[in-house]
This record gives sequence, structure tokens and C-alpha cells, in this order.
Amino acid sequence: MYKNKNLSGAYIDRDLSWMYFNHRILQEAAKPEVPLLERLNFLGIYSNNLDEFFRVRIASLSRIAECDGKCFGREKEHARKLIKQINKLNDSYSAEYGRVVADVLRRLRDENIFLLTESELNESQRAFVCDLFRRRMSGYVCPVWFSAVRQLTESADDSIYLAVRLRTADAKKRADYALIELPVSVCGRFVRLPDSDGKSYLMYVDDIIRCCLPMIFAGMDYVDFEAYAFKFTKDAEMEIDNDPRNGVMQKIVQGVRSRKNGDALRVVYDGEMPKDLLKKVLGKLSLDELDTLSAGGRYPNHKDLMSFPDCGRSDLKYPVWEPLAKPELEGGGSMLSMIRGGDRYIHVPYHSFDYYIRLLQEAAIHKEVRSIKTTLYRLARDSKVIKALICAARNGKKVTVVIELLARFDEASNINWSKQMQEAGIHVVFGVEGLKVHSKITHIGMKSGNDIACVSTGNFHEGNARVYTDYMLMTADRRITREVDSVFSFIEKPYVPVKFKELLVSPNDMKKRFIKLINDEIRNKRAGRPAYIRIKINHITDEKMVRKLYEASSCGVPVELLVRGNCSLVPGIPGVSDNIRINGIIDRYLEHSRIFIFAAGGEEKIFIGSADFMPRNLDNRIEVVAPVYDEAIKADLRLVVDYGLRDTMKGHVVDGSGENRPWPAADGKPFRSQEKLYEHYAAESGAVECSISGGSE
Repeated sequence: MYKNKNLSGAYIDRDLSWMYFNHRILQEAAKPEVPLLERLNFLGIYSNNLDEFFRVRIASLSRIAECDGKCFGREKEHARKLIKQINKLNDSYSAEYGRVVADVLRRLRDENIFLLTESELNESQRAFVCDLFRRRMSGYVCPVWFSAVRQLTESADDSIYLAVRLRTADAKKRADYALIELPVSVCGRFVRLPDSDGKSYLMYVDDIIRCCLPMIFAGMDYVDFEAYAFKFTKDAEMEIDNDPRNGVMQKIVQGVRSRKNGDALRVVYDGEMPKDLLKKVLGKLSLDELDTLSAGGRYPNHKDLMSFPDCGRSDLKYPVWEPLAKPELEGGGSMLSMIRGGDRYIHVPYHSFDYYIRLLQEAAIHKEVRSIKTTLYRLARDSKVIKALICAARNGKKVTVVIELLARFDEASNINWSKQMQEAGIHVVFGVEGLKVHSKITHIGMKSGNDIACVSTGNFHEGNARVYTDYMLMTADRRITREVDSVFSFIEKPYVPVKFKELLVSPNDMKKRFIKLINDEIRNKRAGRPAYIRIKINHITDEKMVRKLYEASSCGVPVELLVRGNCSLVPGIPGVSDNIRINGIIDRYLEHSRIFIFAAGGEEKIFIGSADFMPRNLDNRIEVVAPVYDEAIKADLRLVVDYGLRDTMKGHVVDGSGENRPWPAADGKPFRSQEKLYEHYAAESGAVECSISGGSE
């Protein structure tokens, strides 16, 4: 094993590596070859990610940095140092972000799409805006005097605010100050104005409010109005009540409420805001020295760019890639019978998620089905999955749903779904106390005993399945179905020991099994047998797994990794990690599937599942990784990983430096893995030859 006990110089902190990952998204937004409206979308994703990062990770670091007690001295110092490093990176990235936004808006104007401020409106546009405000917005705009605000943190941190300074004609009178929460949730962030002469016009709702300030404060003798936007981010960690008299759902409900009272950690404000007004804003937020104060542009929150109106300009977006059919699952036949005839798979969003819905719908009414069990982590707003499960319960099937109430920021939604399912007669299990249930598994029990199981790398979520790349194995192999059923038994009775032979299950023995697989590669390399490790994963931060991969590399085992997000490994260290190569892909789909390939001395072993190489996944969650036995599916998984490793158009060198350099194109031929996969699946489906622009050149 890698001998350096503290991994000095060979381990990147997960939060620093996350900043590097999010920067890759910003770099994608900066590429002029990416369609303009997609660049806006990446800017929105970057901003939204950063909000959540501060609400969760910086919140945790701040709690450590501010905790009392000498026993936390080393941890406190590390947290304080890390926060300062992150804030320094954030300042640098924020400046870059501003430049990219300016460039995109300039290019939009070249395409005759204009974002107007209140000062740029002509007479007819101003009349339109004022009329729109009266009809649609005025009832949602409720100013509050600053003198009446006790603490701004009592307000929602997912909102944008205008700090308003108002003056009368009497110069001797002091200015008055008010706070307005923008009605984004009901009116949207962007409003389209009437097109004119082939040009499209839009406004931020911020500027519509600015334009209408005289109407909002009518009859109050104000003649001068100034308004500056700001937002703040709060600690999103929940305080969970451990009173044993409270049930699990009640504790989570109370925890969600407690989140509203979190401390402010970050303020982003218009850099033009006058000092006296900024002082009033900050005085209501109680920041300390470690919190982030960031002077930005006129519009401090850009996550809404993800929903920027396309103005009918489909030419400024990626070409539509419709989900493709799988011929072997077509024809209207029984999904249950097809799966019993051989293992099947879908790879979303290339394939349609509807095949899984069809399976549930068939199981809900099939007379031979006696039970359905599934795990749910996040759910679509109008979930077809839930509807199929409720249908099954009404048809007399025994339906068990393990729902994770602590799915971050989806707690309230999951509570509501839980109540609906319970009312329909579904047995709802709230997981295991102290362990998040993150596995993605379904078990369909048949009266004949020929059961069906699904093991997925992602949530059973129709929305995610349109933008996340996830792999789902559907099998009737009894080696898998029996153990999937046993996972549900373990969840309901976690203190009863369960051994798994085929599945890798955490927190039972997944880490131990992965370490054994890596050790086998090391032994095979030393014995002269085929040895390699190829993994596609979201995150690698677990120190033990990092050490083990370093050990494999130092023994000459080629280690090729596709890592989307956090990566604590540092490739290229002589004698330690010079056999490790890592590619990080940012493209139109979010890379989310987890695929594990081991040479195994020539008898290759391939696994898929829900787990990343992070302590939370390996030690503190219930995760499931399953072996793949079907040769055709194994071949497809090899192709997915191979294409990803070859990606030079959307791939970035992940080497611990944060530079995210592009890979040189082999033979001068750029390669884009998602495009090539879509073409591959289109050919398999017999689809008409697809026209994909923006691809390999």
C-alpha cells in the first residue's frame, strides 16, 4: 500500500477538487463553439452549483472552523485554511465568470437578442412594462422598510433582493431605505417584450421592478429611486431533533423548518451599491471574518440562466437528440417475459426511460406478480413511477417503497410523496437511522419464483433521465434477484447480519470487496497476467481507496479513470501515480453512471451501481453495486468507458492542478464521446441517420 501516511502532496481536498470541477463547467460556458443558449445554460449550472456548495460544504467547514474545544484544534485550522483557499479561488473564478457573461450577452446582441435595462426602453416598451407590472406583478411585490427588518436570515436565501434608497425633493431629509424580494418564483426571472424589426427583447424582472419603483411608492413624495440587487447564502444543514417521542417523518419536517434559520455564509451584491446601503444590508446578516463577501455585477444570481427564454432560436441550442428505441424491447410484448429471456439494459438519456415505466406498469397489473419493492431517492414532480406503484397497490400487490427522507433539498417533496403512497396502501420504509439509502434497486416478486431485479446507477426519476447519463440492468438471474431482495430485508432489519456473494453492498463489505479487486490486479500484474483498472465514477475522495489506487499504479497496473466531480487523486507523481490517467467530461449530458472494470487476469469483471469512492458512500450509506454477466451488456459498458477515455472535445485533464487542460486530439482527430455514443445507439436502433452538428471536426 502507498506508504506516505498523511498523503502529503498526493491528496487534493474534496472541496478544492469540487471548485476545480465547477470551473470546468465555467470553461465549457466560455467556449465560442458551444451554442450560445447552451453557454447560458452552463453559466446557470455553474451559479446554481456554487450556491449549493456554499449552503452545504462551506457551511460544514464554517461549523468546524468556529467550534469550541481544543480537541478540534487541527481540524479547525485546516477548515479555516481551506475556506480562505476556496474564497481566493472563488474571487478568481467570479472575475472570469463576469467576463464570460459579458461575452455571451454581446454575442446575443449580434444574434438580435437584446437584454434591456430600464434606462434603455423606448416609449412603447416602457408602456408595455408598466402595464405588465400592473396586471401580473404588482400583487407579488411587497416592500419592507429596512427599519422593520430584524434579521435578513429570517428570509429565504433562494431569493434575490433589491435594496432600495429613496429620496424626496427636500435635500435636508434623510433618505429612506426599503427591501424588495423579487417575485421570481411566480413571474420568472426573464420577461419577453414584444419583438420588433426582427429583434427579440427581454428584461430581467429586476429591471422591471426598477422601472416601476415610482408606481410601487406612489403618493409618498419620492423623486429619486436607486435599487441594487443582492443575494445571500445560508447554512443549509438541518438540525434534527433526536427526541425519541418524535417519528422519523416528524423529525425531518422539523429539520426542514430549522434550515430556514441558518446563518448567512456568503453575500453577493452589486458592486455599484453605495456604501451606506451596503452597510445596512450587511448589518442585517451578521457575517464573520470567514464568510464570503463578493462584489459582483448588476445581477448577482445567474442560476436562472438555466431557464433563459430561447426566443424561438433553436439554431442557438444543441440539436435535439431524441431518446432512442431499443429494438429488442419494442413490439408491445411483455417486458417481464423479455427480461426473463435474457438480461436487458437501458442507457439513459440515449435510450428512453419509458422502458422502466413500462416494466412497472406491467408489473402493476400482471396476475403473476405478487410484490414490488423499490428504493426512491429523488422523484420527478409528476412521477410516473409513483403512479405505477400506487396502481400496483390498488391491484392487490404488496408494494414496499424505501424512500430517503434526507435527500438534500428534496426532503419536503419526499415527505409529501410518502404521505400519498401510505394513503394508497403502500408500505413506506424510511430507511435506516444513521444510514442514507442511496441504492437504486427494484425487485419484482413473481408467484412462480422467477423474480426480476433492476439495478441502476441513478435515481428512478423521469426528469433526471433526460439529462443524466445512467445505466440500468434488468435481470432475472437468480444470483442477482435473490440478493437484491435481501438488500430490502437488510434495510428493514439492519441489525440482522446479511452476507452478499454477488452484490457489493455498503456499508457491509463494499470497500473491502473493491480493495480485494484492486489487490487481485496487483497480484496479476506481478504474475504477468492481464491487469488493468478502468472506472467511470462521479467522485473519488476516500483516502483508503486513493492509497490503494496509488499502490496499483506503483506496481505497474494501468489505471484509467473517468471522474466527473471531486477527485482527490494526483496523477503523474513519479513512482506513485505515473500509471494513472484521469479524464473529466463536461458536455450536454451530466455524466452520472458508475462503471467498474477489472482485467481479472483475462477473465474481465464488470460492475455497475450507485456508489462513488467517497467515505459517505462506502461507510455511511446503503449502496449497491452489481456484477454484469451478459456478454453483450459487458461489451456495451466497455464501449461507454472506452469512448469516455478517448474524449478530447469535452474531456479535461484531471491532474490535481485545477488547470483542466484539454487533451490533445489523437492523430489530429477530435473525439466527442456523447456524440459517438448517440450515433452508435442510433445505428443499433435502426434510426434514420441522425444529423448532429457541433460534433467531431
